[in-house]
Amino acid sequence: MRGMTNRERILAVIYGEELDRVPFVQYSSLAAPNEEIWAELGRDAMGLLQWTGLHRTVTPNCGGGSEDIGHEGHGAVRSTLVAPAGTLTERRRFEPTYGTAHIYEHFVKTPEDFRVLTSYFADMQVIEDLTTLHANRAVLGDDGLCLVNCGRTPFQQLWVQWCSLDDLVLCLVDEPEIVGECIAQMQRVQRQAFEIAARSDAHLIDIGDNITAPAIGVRYFEEYCVPAYLELAGMLAVRERPAPLFVHMDGGLRPLHEAIAGSGVGGIDSFSPPPDDDNPPGEALEIWPWMRLFLNFPSSIHIQPAESVYEAAMDILEQAGHSGQLQIQISENVPPDVWRTSFPEIVRAIKDFGKP
Repeated sequence: MRGMTNRERILAVIYGEELDRVPFVQYSSLAAPNEEIWAELGRDAMGLLQWTGLHRTVTPNCGGGSEDIGHEGHGAVRSTLVAPAGTLTERRRFEPTYGTAHIYEHFVKTPEDFRVLTSYFADMQVIEDLTTLHANRAVLGDDGLCLVNCGRTPFQQLWVQWCSLDDLVLCLVDEPEIVGECIAQMQRVQRQAFEIAARSDAHLIDIGDNITAPAIGVRYFEEYCVPAYLELAGMLAVRERPAPLFVHMDGGLRPLHEAIAGSGVGGIDSFSPPPDDDNPPGEALEIWPWMRLFLNFPSSIHIQPAESVYEAAMDILEQAGHSGQLQIQISENVPPDVWRTSFPEIVRAIKDFGKP
């Protein structure tokens, strides 16, 4: 078959069509600027995924802001959220290499704080806005695809963005009605986002849940995540061109295998294989033979010698590459500058492996 563009390769994996080779893709400019990597590898060697929103939210009765508090540590910022039921405060520090944040004081710490957060989400309105989708498509062209972000489901959003995991589960036990009211308002907001995504013509719809089994466990995964996945997957299944639902599951998944099988999920974004996590790609396709694996190349392998990178890439390809359901991607942070050694070896392995 003729050579395909990177956009066509990603679409072929999504829709189960013929491929000329396994795609190699990065979240746009994650490891390094795209043009810098293309200068080393060639533009055809690496495609792009660009996180894209299809809506915006407004909270007309809320406010707040952020201020630098460098005296509390490097890159420290205090943020304030003013909602109809009260005011919440968060403190976080940003590390310099990747710009990622560590929250050392969460917005929500008590049951009363949950009431304030509930009033914030109750005030939230969702407005369809395809401006970013059209702009990103114009920039990406044949290089890649928009990765449409439907946000995190409420349980995941709460402990990742709003409160500590400890405080969340303790409040769920001690004050389930208060937390439940907050989750209900968050679900209302996300359902509107789902409706916008489902009626769009976007190909790649993703719930960015950052699932890892040790944090959520089977009970909460089945209670708080699976119903949302089934809802959006059902919407995507009745489109004119049905599309699989992707979920960003970048942690250990073994305890969740059965629950994922019944969740309606058709693709795992940032799938994390050994040695970083407990998900061999060959085993995953035996358990979920329909699943698309957008596999993050293990971060720990990037720092290995070139031949070790090649061997790891070839092992991944031999386990799952013939399925036509594998994409090797860079969707988690890569140690600085090592891509110059690791990326060429991944590309070499993909070319040596050949057509799925």
